[in-house]
Amino acid sequence: MKKLLLLLLITGFGTGALAQQTQKTLKKIHIDHFFTCSVDQLLDTLSMSYHLNIVFERDSVSKFDVAEHFFNESLIEVFEKVCGDNKLHYWVESDGTIYILQNTDDLARLKKLNDLHRSASGAIKAVAIEAPKAPPAHFLFTISGRIIDQSTGESLPSATVKIRNTGLSATTNTDGSFTIFSIPADTCVVQVSYSGYQLENLRLNAKNINNPIVIEMYKALNTLNEVTINGKKSGVMNTDTKKVGVLQLSPGNLDKLPSLGEKDIMRAFQLMPGVGATNESSSGAYVRGGTPDQNLVVFDGFTVYQVDHLYGFFSAFNSNAVKDVQLYKGGFSSKYGGRLSSVTEINGKDGNKNEANFGVDLSLLSFNVFAETPITDKSSLLVAFRRSYQGPFYDKIFKQFNTSTAVGGSPGGGGPPGGGGRSAFGQQTTPASHFYDADLRYTYHLDKSNSLAWSLYTGDDNTDNSRQLNLPSFLSSGAGPVNITDYTKYGNLGSSLKWFSQWNKQLHSNTYLTYSSYFNDRNRTNSGTTTDADGNQTNFSNGTVENNNLKDIGIKSEWEWQLDNKLKLLYGGFASRQHINYDYIQNDTSKLISEHNTAFSGGGYTELEIDPNNKLHLQPGVRTTWFQPTGKLYMEPRFSASYVLDDHYTLKAATGQFYQFMNEVTREDVVNGNRNFWVLSNNGNIPVGMSRHIMGGVSYENDQFLIDVEGYYKTLSGLTQYAIRQSGFGPGSAGTIEQDFFQGTGRAKGIEILLQKKLGRYTGWLSYTLADAQNKFAAYGNSYYPADQDIRHEFKAINMYHYYKWNFSAVFIFSTGHPYTAPLSTYTITTVDGNTSTSFNVSGKNAERLPDYHRLDLSATYDLIKINGNKVGSIGLSLFNVYNHTNIWYREYQLQNNAAIATDVNYLGFTPNLTLSLRWK
Repeated sequence: MKKLLLLLLITGFGTGALAQQTQKTLKKIHIDHFFTCSVDQLLDTLSMSYHLNIVFERDSVSKFDVAEHFFNESLIEVFEKVCGDNKLHYWVESDGTIYILQNTDDLARLKKLNDLHRSASGAIKAVAIEAPKAPPAHFLFTISGRIIDQSTGESLPSATVKIRNTGLSATTNTDGSFTIFSIPADTCVVQVSYSGYQLENLRLNAKNINNPIVIEMYKALNTLNEVTINGKKSGVMNTDTKKVGVLQLSPGNLDKLPSLGEKDIMRAFQLMPGVGATNESSSGAYVRGGTPDQNLVVFDGFTVYQVDHLYGFFSAFNSNAVKDVQLYKGGFSSKYGGRLSSVTEINGKDGNKNEANFGVDLSLLSFNVFAETPITDKSSLLVAFRRSYQGPFYDKIFKQFNTSTAVGGSPGGGGPPGGGGRSAFGQQTTPASHFYDADLRYTYHLDKSNSLAWSLYTGDDNTDNSRQLNLPSFLSSGAGPVNITDYTKYGNLGSSLKWFSQWNKQLHSNTYLTYSSYFNDRNRTNSGTTTDADGNQTNFSNGTVENNNLKDIGIKSEWEWQLDNKLKLLYGGFASRQHINYDYIQNDTSKLISEHNTAFSGGGYTELEIDPNNKLHLQPGVRTTWFQPTGKLYMEPRFSASYVLDDHYTLKAATGQFYQFMNEVTREDVVNGNRNFWVLSNNGNIPVGMSRHIMGGVSYENDQFLIDVEGYYKTLSGLTQYAIRQSGFGPGSAGTIEQDFFQGTGRAKGIEILLQKKLGRYTGWLSYTLADAQNKFAAYGNSYYPADQDIRHEFKAINMYHYYKWNFSAVFIFSTGHPYTAPLSTYTITTVDGNTSTSFNVSGKNAERLPDYHRLDLSATYDLIKINGNKVGSIGLSLFNVYNHTNIWYREYQLQNNAAIATDVNYLGFTPNLTLSLRWK
């Protein structure tokens, strides 16, 4: 049996205090001594001489020898030298214990062997915290405080705070704050747990209960999850047992998942049930039959209107600037409003308050740099910058898009594509794109109860999808190639000033001044020449130019009042002004749309969180909004509840009413693919959107597995689409345009099943979604038809395997195809003046389906770990769409010589990528 050297732990004021004391000892004590012995004997000498608790596996460590003279070197330098020479690691736990490891994954095993040895030998168990110094003097009092990262000073949201051996507990809010009432006595122990951090304990006493308590958490060794779970789950993606449809994500865990080029928070959510994963062209959340514009995305208090980079292959959010993310898939709190489907709340990092920290992520598609540093003892700064680049490898990836294939037969008119003597000619194209974004956050602590934080985000995309359409010989008679200009530029700018105030132990607030802007400009024109029977050439140029920009200025104040352990009151107010311009110009002269609208809105919300006992959680609320263009007050009642049946089963339900006052309207374009633009609701042809949610579910959870089943039903009204009808559109003819805003309704229903393995070397989850999303617009008939985002079946398998410093993952995604509207045939009529006009016969609205979507992604990541166990970087290889399956993004059509020329614009095929991440302090 393997032997361990086990020493008794020294007594301290808490596990964090013990770790601090050990760290000081390692730096303070210097050695001037010559050692010539085995490593285990050296460790014995150090532990006895300097009262250190060192745990190691003697049989393994005794094989290594030391012959070294240390000249006035610190203990930490001794550990680094000895461990470095013998390929060992050392790790200081928050309880002050020093573990000597051959592999970082040995930590959990050494802890268990340590406990077993104590039990077998009858040794005194480690004292994690001091015993009470005096009998209790205070009873049934209230404590409040904050949970922070020991190394950076960053607040830790969603940490679990418990009073040990009682049923009292709390969860920290976005600022890391908590309040607990009716503490039995001032000798109780506060226990804190948080994903990725070591368990922390603090003994209360007569002094520390009088002021806000700040508990510092130590990061856990970047290794295999331990079997013992305390409080918050530690997976890549977590759920909230008290809330239905809530997903929580820590950006620090994202490197365990395959990605196209770097960690991506929005892409990670797409791997969970209920969030569409087959829209490679969008990082936006297609949640439970909703569209991305129906998902409210809030970053440090301000709204982000466009969440895509590089045709959706990247999201707009740099994971190096993000602290935590939560996605509410529906039935969300009355704190949030203005959207029909879901909410994504993103909180940025404050920046390291203790020491400078720098990092860089390099891949074959982009680079990403960041720095965080304290400015003064009260302030800190974080800066992050990211940009893609189109180098040789980037170009090689997209060469697959430049081939041309025929998908039809002989020339002629009439009949569906590919049949009946009609032809279609397909060409694949690839966009040339680049993007950049930048984040800046400055935090200043006015005092212990007040702080200010200024956040700034900016990012732009430039996408050039221009190309030349070379026609096949049977279509090119009398016409040269068609030059297609397709250039898009869009971007965001957002900023907020946040004032956090802790008014007393029970009451705190966050007040924001916010600004958001968004623009999207597109030039989509065709040009070329035609030659008539007499040999005369005619130049033609037609197409459209779109300009859409939005500005949003607002103020809001959010308050939380913890009345007691069973009751919390959330309330607040808000006001904003939005201004939107949208111009849609045809052939440089004719303005098809010219929308210039401004709207003021304001209101308030209130909500209760009621916990009558440890099993039942109730959350009723209401939100009211006055919207100036309609002059109406909109009431939005909300309610959610959960009930814990036993240690494993939980029931959850939610319902609510939701309004949306600005929409990214879908402009139907059968020929060139649908386009979207933002508009404000008015009192006329653009209604205020409204939805009602009914959601329910049941979950089973133990230490190893989570099984979660949720169902939902949503109704929607006030949906808006914009359609253009084109006729006589061809070379030399601008044709005529008919356009209008259409109003409609929608409904969505579905069931989601999640099976997650949370612990062990192998982790991951399986998810299946059966869904149905339908719309009904009178312009397309009196029946419901599949919505653009309708996916009937979607299956995802996420597999992760950890092996020492290696992390392997495999993601497989399958879904049925998206619906679309297709031209079925063309026809030509002769007008009274003798001219001819050609038009399309189209299918029913979204009556066609693209082929099924599926792909497999693989990745392998090797962690770069220092001698002291801290991760300082990684090297990763990702393989996107491993078996190179062709998945169609959309189809667009050109009308040429009475034939519809179909172009399949495809998603990425097989795409490898390398990523190097490095961190310095």
